[in-house]
Amino acid sequence: MNEPLNFSHLPADGRFGSGPSKVRPSQVQAISTAGLLGTSHRKPGVREAVASIQSGLAELFDLPAGYEVILGNGGASALWDAIPFCLVEDMAQAAVVGEFSGKAARALERAPWLPAADLRRVKPGQMIECEPTDGVDTYLYAHNETSTGATTPLRRIGDAGALTVVDGTSIAGGIGFNAADVDFYYFSPQKCFGADGGLWLALASPAALERIERLSTERWVPDFLNLSLAAANSRKAQTLNTPAIATLLMLESQVSWMLDNGGLAGMEARSRASSGAVYAWADAHDFTRPFMAEEFRSPVVCTIDFDDAVDAAGVARSLREVGIYDIEPYRSLGRNQLRIATFPSIDTGDVLALLEAIDVVVGRR
Repeated sequence: MNEPLNFSHLPADGRFGSGPSKVRPSQVQAISTAGLLGTSHRKPGVREAVASIQSGLAELFDLPAGYEVILGNGGASALWDAIPFCLVEDMAQAAVVGEFSGKAARALERAPWLPAADLRRVKPGQMIECEPTDGVDTYLYAHNETSTGATTPLRRIGDAGALTVVDGTSIAGGIGFNAADVDFYYFSPQKCFGADGGLWLALASPAALERIERLSTERWVPDFLNLSLAAANSRKAQTLNTPAIATLLMLESQVSWMLDNGGLAGMEARSRASSGAVYAWADAHDFTRPFMAEEFRSPVVCTIDFDDAVDAAGVARSLREVGIYDIEPYRSLGRNQLRIATFPSIDTGDVLALLEAIDVVVGRR
C-alpha cells in the first residue's frame, strides 16, 4: 500500500456511488438549455416536463391500464411515513433484509393507529421474503436493498384484497419486471435515473389508488404525507409543493435516454454487463467474495467482501486520491467491504478499469 501506484488506465468517470449516482453530462446540459430554472412549477414548461416524465415512465415500465405515475417531494423517506397513513388498512407485513427495508418497517412500528406489524427480519447478507398470511392487507418489501446489494424476486403477495408495496429505489430503471405484479412501486431518482434526491415517484395500481382515496378521507393525514393530494396534483402534472426543477429536468433527460437506448431491457443489459464483471472478478480472486448468495445478487449494487488481510477501507481511500469515488460499504454494516454501483449510466469499460485499479492497489498486478 505504501509503494508507488502505477495504473495502466483509470475510469473515464470515477463515480461509482450507490446514490447519489453518476449524472450523465447531457443531463446537466438539459438543465441549462431548458430555461426553466426560477419559473413556477404550476405553469407551462415545468408541467410539460412533469407530463413528459410521467408518459415516459409509463412507456418505460409498460404500465397496465389504470395504473398512474404519481410523484411528490421528500424522497423515499417521506413515503415510508406516508405508507402507514394512506396504504395500510389495518395489518402490514414487512420483509427486512437491510438498513432501508428496516427504515420502512420502523415507520410501520411507530404508527399508533396500527396494530403491531408482522416483521420478517434477517441479518444483512441473508434473504427473507413476505409470505401470504391471514389478516394481512399490505405486504412491503424492497426490490433491491441498497445497503447490502440484495435483490428480492418481485411477486404479488396475498389474496386479491391485499396490496403489494415495493421499494424500488435503487433498482427501478435497471431491471425489467411486470408492473401488474405490484400495487405501489416507488423509487427516488438519484440511483438508476441519475438525478438528485428529494423527489419520489410511484407506479400506483387502481387498487392502491382506491385505498389511498378511502383512507385519506377516513384518517387525518398531514398534507405533506397525503398520497391522495399527491395523486390529485400528479394528474395535473405538478407536485403539491415546489419541487427542485433541476431534478425534474435531469430525470426527464434520463427517461428519454433510456427509451432511446433499448428501454428497460437495454438498461438491464448495461447493468448486468457491469455487475457480471464485478462478480466474476470477485469469484476469480482468493481475497474477495460476493457478499450475497448468487440468486439474490443485485445487478445494480455489488457488495464485495475482502479477506482481513486486505484493508478495503484503505483501498477506497487510495482510489479516491486518483478520482474514484464512493465505493465504501454502507456505513452501518461495519464490514471489510466495497460497494460498487453498476447503474445503467455507468459504462462497463469504466467498471473494468475500476477492477484493474483495485488490483493495482491491493498489489495483485
